[in-house]
Amino acid sequence: MPVTLFYKFEFLARGNAGEFENGVRLTAIMAQTGEVLAFDDETGRPIDIDLALDPPPRPRGRPALGVEAKEVTLLPRHWEWLASQPGGASVTLRKLVEAASRSGRSERERLDAACRFLTAIAGDMPGYEDAVRALYAGDRSAFDHEAASWPGAIGEHARSLAWPMVPA
Repeated sequence: MPVTLFYKFEFLARGNAGEFENGVRLTAIMAQTGEVLAFDDETGRPIDIDLALDPPPRPRGRPALGVEAKEVTLLPRHWEWLASQPGGASVTLRKLVEAASRSGRSERERLDAACRFLTAIAGDMPGYEDAVRALYAGDRSAFDHEAASWPGAIGEHARSLAWPMVPA
């Protein structure tokens, strides 16, 4: 899961949660202040990541792959089709989910992610409400105007969530 970290209002790191947890552990003072915020880049929601100074023990089983066992209910014809696929049901379901997640998010999903991020980190900042209105109106220049007084990393990250691959 792609994640972006902020310390107060400044950009700290971007990557998969496991990639930088060890690096953040080294900044123990920041971790202890509780001012490190992590955001899921797909949804814009704040998330909890483990910033403990001691890494947790590695669980047994297949955790290196991040595999989780959960229940899936399907009709018998779906199970038959899955069983006939190379690699079986688990491999086929993982491939289908990966393909769907790579196909991209809708415009509404991107805007909602940017709005959730802004609500969590910039909800008390001047121009927040007008910036969100501009965001949903698709008015990038109005959004940039409202976000101009904010720390640069906040506006930049919101723009990257709402309008990926669009130059500033």
